This record gives sequence, C-alpha cells and structure tokens, in this order.
Amino acid sequence: MHVEDISIWALAGYYTLFIIPFGMMLWLRIPIIGKTLSSVARMTVQLLFVGFYLQIVFKLNNPWINTLWLAVMLVVADLSIIRGCTLKFRRFIFPLFVALIGGTAIPLIAFVGPLLSRPNLMDAQYVIPIGGMILGNCLRADIIGIRNFYEAMKNQEKAFLYALSQGARLHEATRPYLRDACQAALLPTVATMATIGLVALPGMMTGVILGGADPMTAIKYQIAIMIAIFTGTAITVILAILMSVKSSFTPYGILDSQAFRG
Repeated sequence: MHVEDISIWALAGYYTLFIIPFGMMLWLRIPIIGKTLSSVARMTVQLLFVGFYLQIVFKLNNPWINTLWLAVMLVVADLSIIRGCTLKFRRFIFPLFVALIGGTAIPLIAFVGPLLSRPNLMDAQYVIPIGGMILGNCLRADIIGIRNFYEAMKNQEKAFLYALSQGARLHEATRPYLRDACQAALLPTVATMATIGLVALPGMMTGVILGGADPMTAIKYQIAIMIAIFTGTAITVILAILMSVKSSFTPYGILDSQAFRG
C-alpha cells in the first residue's frame, strides 16, 4: 500500500476552494481578507520551503542537523509566545525557551527511546514530526496559560497585594493564579482526549493510516502522542509561568509593568 501523490496542478486547482470562505467574508464584510490572503501566501511558501528542506534532512538523517532543526523550531515557538502574550523579548526569551525545551524533550525522548526503542534517538523520521506536534501544542497552551495568568494578576491586583500584605510570599500569592492559568491551558487537550476518535480522527492517526499501517497501529501511535502532548503542555506551561515570574515582578513582589509591551 502506498500514499497517492498530489500533482502540483491539482493542488493549485484546489486553492479555488478559498472562493467559498472569501465570498462569505465579502458578504458579511468581515475585515480580514487581506490578513487571510497574507496568511495563505505565507503558509504556502513556508511549507514548500520546509518540504524541500526536510527531504534533504530525512535523506542525510544526521543527528546534529536534526537537533539544529529542532532548535530552530523551539526558537520560532519561543518568539511566537512572546509576541502572542505581548511580553518583553529580553526578559522572557530565555526562561520560555528553557520551558519549551523541558516540555518538548522529556516526552519526545520517552517516545522515540523507551516506547519505540529506536537505536538513534535523533532519527529524523520520528523526532521532527513528533517533536513538531508536541511543540505546536505546547505553544498554544503557553499562550493561553501565560495570558490567563498575567491578565488575572492585573485584573485582581488588589487581592494579590492584600495577600502579600498579609505575609504571603510571592510564590504563595501567585499560586491561585498559576492554578487557574494551568487549568485554562490544559482544558483544550483534556477535551480533545475525551472526544478523540468519536468526534474526529486526529492528525497522527490519519497520517499513520495514510502511510499504509493498519488502524490498530495508528491508534497506538495516537494514544502515545496524546500522552506526549498532555505531558509536554503541562510541563511547559507550569515551567514557563514559574520561570517568567522572576522576570515580571519587582523585588517588592509587585507586577512590573515594564515587563510587557504596549
């Protein structure tokens, strides 16, 4: 069994489907047509570039090149989180990068090593797509969690300062906000796990089936990747918030407005 290829002309013709959503945007006067066109163009260019590059990476399968590519993915995710949460680059780029490494590396190594028993832990066929799936979910969860944490801190500043005035230490006063932020960040993954297979066939399972594997093998891969994603997001969100606290509060325990952009 093999995966059917898609001709470049057939794919180009498939772009005509955009007529439907763009027509709806025009009809409803939704002012994001320009932004959407820009996003489609970027998606196309970026994916074509990655496709050509990964062909070379998979062919070489060099552990150092694979590690470098994962590092690039981590840096891009790091910058995306900082922009998405309107944080200052200098203050947050390092702690968030460390949090992403922890949340991605732990489940990824466990997946490729003990689970699949691959002799090469940096095998491009596994570490790049699996690492990308874990990292992509960590990115979304981080943005949700960090935003929730700092918005709650700003909106409930009086309650936070009152806790400090009563003798609570910084980690004690921020604990309720950390708990709520982590819950908000993890709930989408929890909801996905509760409905997976019934509402939709997820990406990992579909990809393995299209690759020619039997459905039970695909299911086992999907279960494994969901465990990896949930573990990675939990590690990343908690580490990201705990490590960013040092950069976002003054020595007196007050939220520093200079840590945020805009």
